Amino acid sequence: MSSIHHHSHNDAAPATEGRTIRWADHYDMLVRLLTLGRERTLRAETIRQAEIASGASVLDVGCGTGTLTLLAKAQAGAQGKVYGIDPAPEMIAVARQKAAQQKGDVDFQVGLIEALPFEDGTFDVVLSSLMFHHLPPGLKQQGLREIYRVLKPGGRLLIADIKRPKGLIQHIRISIFAHSGMTDGVDEISPLMPTAGYARIQLKKTLWGVIGFLEGQRSG
Repeated sequence: MSSIHHHSHNDAAPATEGRTIRWADHYDMLVRLLTLGRERTLRAETIRQAEIASGASVLDVGCGTGTLTLLAKAQAGAQGKVYGIDPAPEMIAVARQKAAQQKGDVDFQVGLIEALPFEDGTFDVVLSSLMFHHLPPGLKQQGLREIYRVLKPGGRLLIADIKRPKGLIQHIRISIFAHSGMTDGVDEISPLMPTAGYARIQLKKTLWGVIGFLEGQRSG
Protein backbone atom coordinates (compact mmCIF):
# COMPACT_ATOMS: atom_id res chain seq x y z
CA MET A 1 0.00 0.00 0.00
CA SER A 2 1.42 3.36 -0.98
CA SER A 3 1.88 6.09 1.58
CA ILE A 4 -0.39 8.37 -0.46
CA HIS A 5 -3.22 5.85 -0.39
CA HIS A 6 -2.76 5.18 3.31
CA HIS A 7 -2.77 8.89 4.13
CA SER A 8 -5.85 9.58 2.02
CA HIS A 9 -7.94 7.14 4.08
CA ASN A 10 -7.57 9.59 6.96
CA ASP A 11 -9.19 12.37 4.92
CA ALA A 12 -12.92 12.83 5.10
CA ALA A 13 -14.84 12.79 1.83
CA PRO A 14 -17.38 15.63 1.54
CA ALA A 15 -21.00 14.69 2.19
CA THR A 16 -23.05 14.00 -0.92
CA GLU A 17 -26.19 12.07 -1.87
CA GLY A 18 -24.26 10.49 -4.74
CA ARG A 19 -22.22 7.32 -4.42
CA THR A 20 -18.55 7.98 -3.61
CA ILE A 21 -16.11 5.32 -4.80
CA ARG A 22 -13.07 5.29 -2.51
CA TRP A 23 -11.19 2.14 -3.65
CA ALA A 24 -8.80 4.06 -5.90
CA ASP A 25 -6.18 1.29 -5.98
CA HIS A 26 -8.60 -1.01 -7.84
CA TYR A 27 -10.57 1.50 -9.90
CA ASP A 28 -8.48 1.40 -13.08
CA MET A 29 -8.57 -2.40 -13.14
CA LEU A 30 -12.36 -2.46 -12.81
CA VAL A 31 -12.77 0.09 -15.61
CA ARG A 32 -10.71 -2.25 -17.80
CA LEU A 33 -13.05 -5.11 -16.86
CA LEU A 34 -16.17 -3.08 -17.67
CA THR A 35 -14.79 -2.11 -21.08
CA LEU A 36 -13.42 -5.63 -21.77
CA GLY A 37 -9.89 -4.27 -21.95
CA ARG A 38 -10.82 -1.36 -24.23
CA GLU A 39 -10.44 1.48 -21.75
CA ARG A 40 -7.86 3.18 -23.96
CA THR A 41 -10.28 3.01 -26.88
CA LEU A 42 -13.06 4.51 -24.76
CA ARG A 43 -10.83 7.30 -23.44
CA ALA A 44 -9.49 8.09 -26.92
CA GLU A 45 -13.01 8.20 -28.35
CA THR A 46 -14.16 10.47 -25.50
CA ILE A 47 -11.32 12.88 -26.24
CA ARG A 48 -12.06 12.76 -29.97
CA GLN A 49 -15.73 13.59 -29.41
CA ALA A 50 -14.87 16.33 -26.90
CA GLU A 51 -13.12 18.33 -29.67
CA ILE A 52 -10.83 20.09 -27.20
CA ALA A 53 -9.05 22.99 -28.87
CA SER A 54 -5.51 24.07 -28.06
CA GLY A 55 -5.62 26.52 -25.16
CA ALA A 56 -9.09 25.41 -24.04
CA SER A 57 -10.29 25.40 -20.44
CA VAL A 58 -11.57 21.94 -19.45
CA LEU A 59 -13.18 20.42 -16.37
CA ASP A 60 -13.47 16.67 -15.73
CA VAL A 61 -16.26 16.06 -13.21
CA GLY A 62 -15.90 12.82 -11.28
CA CYS A 63 -12.39 12.44 -12.62
CA GLY A 64 -11.53 9.30 -10.65
CA THR A 65 -7.83 8.54 -10.96
CA GLY A 66 -7.33 11.20 -13.63
CA THR A 67 -6.65 9.14 -16.76
CA LEU A 68 -9.12 11.04 -18.95
CA THR A 69 -8.22 14.40 -17.39
CA LEU A 70 -4.56 14.01 -18.30
CA LEU A 71 -5.49 13.10 -21.88
CA ALA A 72 -7.62 16.26 -21.99
CA LYS A 73 -4.59 18.26 -20.84
CA ALA A 74 -2.52 16.77 -23.67
CA GLN A 75 -5.15 18.02 -26.12
CA ALA A 76 -5.49 21.46 -24.54
CA GLY A 77 -1.72 21.94 -24.60
CA ALA A 78 0.55 24.14 -22.52
CA GLN A 79 -1.82 27.12 -22.66
CA GLY A 80 -4.87 25.07 -21.70
CA LYS A 81 -6.23 25.10 -18.16
CA VAL A 82 -7.49 21.69 -17.07
CA TYR A 83 -9.13 20.72 -13.78
CA GLY A 84 -10.37 17.44 -12.33
CA ILE A 85 -12.69 17.08 -9.35
CA ASP A 86 -13.85 13.99 -7.46
CA PRO A 87 -15.53 13.54 -4.07
CA ALA A 88 -13.06 10.82 -3.01
CA PRO A 89 -9.74 12.02 -1.56
CA GLU A 90 -8.25 8.62 -2.51
CA MET A 91 -9.01 9.19 -6.21
CA ILE A 92 -7.52 12.68 -6.13
CA ALA A 93 -4.37 11.38 -4.42
CA VAL A 94 -3.83 8.81 -7.19
CA ALA A 95 -4.65 11.38 -9.90
CA ARG A 96 -2.07 13.80 -8.50
CA GLN A 97 0.46 10.99 -8.40
CA LYS A 98 -0.22 10.21 -12.08
CA ALA A 99 0.08 13.89 -12.98
CA ALA A 100 3.45 14.12 -11.23
CA GLN A 101 4.71 11.01 -13.04
CA GLN A 102 3.52 12.28 -16.43
CA LYS A 103 4.48 15.90 -15.73
CA GLY A 104 0.89 16.86 -16.49
CA ASP A 105 -0.08 20.33 -15.29
CA VAL A 106 -3.61 19.52 -14.10
CA ASP A 107 -5.32 20.95 -11.02
CA PHE A 108 -6.91 17.97 -9.22
CA GLN A 109 -9.08 18.75 -6.22
CA VAL A 110 -11.71 17.15 -4.01
CA GLY A 111 -15.09 18.55 -4.97
CA LEU A 112 -18.76 17.81 -5.65
CA ILE A 113 -20.81 18.08 -8.82
CA GLU A 114 -23.62 19.81 -6.90
CA ALA A 115 -21.31 22.62 -5.72
CA LEU A 116 -18.61 23.15 -8.36
CA PRO A 117 -15.89 25.48 -6.97
CA PHE A 118 -15.65 27.61 -10.12
CA GLU A 119 -17.02 30.90 -11.39
CA ASP A 120 -19.83 31.14 -13.92
CA GLY A 121 -18.74 30.76 -17.53
CA THR A 122 -15.29 29.29 -16.84
CA PHE A 123 -15.00 26.28 -19.16
CA ASP A 124 -15.03 25.56 -22.88
CA VAL A 125 -15.58 21.84 -22.30
CA VAL A 126 -16.82 19.81 -19.34
CA LEU A 127 -16.29 16.03 -19.35
CA SER A 128 -17.92 13.36 -17.22
CA SER A 129 -16.97 9.71 -17.64
CA LEU A 130 -18.60 6.74 -15.86
CA MET A 131 -19.92 8.96 -13.07
CA PHE A 132 -23.51 10.11 -13.67
CA HIS A 133 -25.03 6.67 -13.02
CA HIS A 134 -23.86 6.99 -9.40
CA LEU A 135 -26.20 9.96 -8.84
CA PRO A 136 -29.84 9.81 -7.71
CA PRO A 137 -32.29 11.60 -10.07
CA GLY A 138 -32.43 14.87 -8.14
CA LEU A 139 -28.65 15.10 -7.99
CA LYS A 140 -28.37 14.37 -11.70
CA GLN A 141 -30.56 17.40 -12.40
CA GLN A 142 -28.68 19.58 -9.91
CA GLY A 143 -25.34 18.49 -11.37
CA LEU A 144 -26.45 19.29 -14.91
CA ARG A 145 -27.46 22.79 -13.79
CA GLU A 146 -24.12 23.34 -12.05
CA ILE A 147 -22.18 22.22 -15.12
CA TYR A 148 -24.30 24.52 -17.30
CA ARG A 149 -23.45 27.39 -14.95
CA VAL A 150 -19.67 26.92 -15.26
CA LEU A 151 -19.73 26.45 -19.05
CA LYS A 152 -18.92 29.43 -21.25
CA PRO A 153 -21.61 30.45 -23.77
CA GLY A 154 -21.20 27.93 -26.59
CA GLY A 155 -19.34 25.55 -24.24
CA ARG A 156 -20.07 21.83 -24.37
CA LEU A 157 -20.75 19.03 -21.91
CA LEU A 158 -19.80 15.50 -22.96
CA ILE A 159 -20.93 12.56 -20.83
CA ALA A 160 -19.63 9.03 -21.40
CA ASP A 161 -21.54 6.54 -19.29
CA ILE A 162 -23.13 3.13 -18.99
CA LYS A 163 -26.26 2.56 -21.03
CA ARG A 164 -29.33 0.93 -19.55
CA PRO A 165 -28.43 -2.79 -19.34
CA LYS A 166 -30.20 -5.01 -21.87
CA GLY A 167 -29.96 -8.76 -21.66
CA LEU A 168 -28.09 -11.13 -19.38
CA ILE A 169 -24.56 -10.46 -20.65
CA GLN A 170 -24.74 -6.69 -20.09
CA HIS A 171 -26.28 -7.22 -16.63
CA ILE A 172 -23.38 -9.53 -15.74
CA ARG A 173 -20.76 -7.09 -17.01
CA ILE A 174 -22.26 -4.19 -15.08
CA SER A 175 -22.58 -6.36 -11.94
CA ILE A 176 -18.85 -7.13 -12.17
CA PHE A 177 -18.29 -3.37 -11.94
CA ALA A 178 -20.36 -3.33 -8.72
CA HIS A 179 -23.42 -1.80 -10.32
CA SER A 180 -25.81 -4.69 -9.76
CA GLY A 181 -28.55 -2.35 -8.56
CA MET A 182 -28.40 -0.10 -11.60
CA THR A 183 -31.58 0.06 -13.69
CA ASP A 184 -31.06 3.24 -15.71
CA GLY A 185 -28.17 4.78 -17.58
CA VAL A 186 -27.01 7.52 -19.89
CA ASP A 187 -30.26 7.13 -21.86
CA GLU A 188 -32.22 8.62 -18.96
CA ILE A 189 -30.01 11.71 -18.65
CA SER A 190 -30.95 13.08 -22.08
CA PRO A 191 -34.53 14.11 -21.09
CA LEU A 192 -33.14 16.06 -18.10
CA MET A 193 -30.89 18.28 -20.19
CA PRO A 194 -33.40 20.69 -21.80
CA THR A 195 -34.78 21.75 -18.40
CA ALA A 196 -31.21 22.54 -17.29
CA GLY A 197 -30.86 24.84 -20.32
CA TYR A 198 -28.86 22.72 -22.77
CA ALA A 199 -29.28 22.91 -26.54
CA ARG A 200 -28.01 20.71 -29.41
CA ILE A 201 -28.45 17.58 -27.30
CA GLN A 202 -27.22 14.37 -28.94
CA LEU A 203 -27.17 10.78 -27.65
CA LYS A 204 -24.65 8.57 -29.45
CA LYS A 205 -23.67 4.91 -29.27
CA THR A 206 -20.25 3.34 -28.96
CA LEU A 207 -19.10 0.36 -30.94
CA TRP A 208 -19.60 -2.21 -28.17
CA GLY A 209 -22.97 -1.06 -26.88
CA VAL A 210 -22.59 -0.90 -23.10
CA ILE A 211 -21.29 2.71 -23.07
CA GLY A 212 -23.04 5.70 -24.62
CA PHE A 213 -22.10 9.33 -25.26
CA LEU A 214 -24.38 12.27 -24.50
CA GLU A 215 -23.53 15.85 -25.32
CA GLY A 216 -25.18 19.22 -24.94
CA GLN A 217 -24.23 22.86 -25.36
CA ARG A 218 -24.73 26.02 -23.36
CA SER A 219 -26.52 28.26 -25.79
CA GLY A 220 -26.27 31.65 -24.20
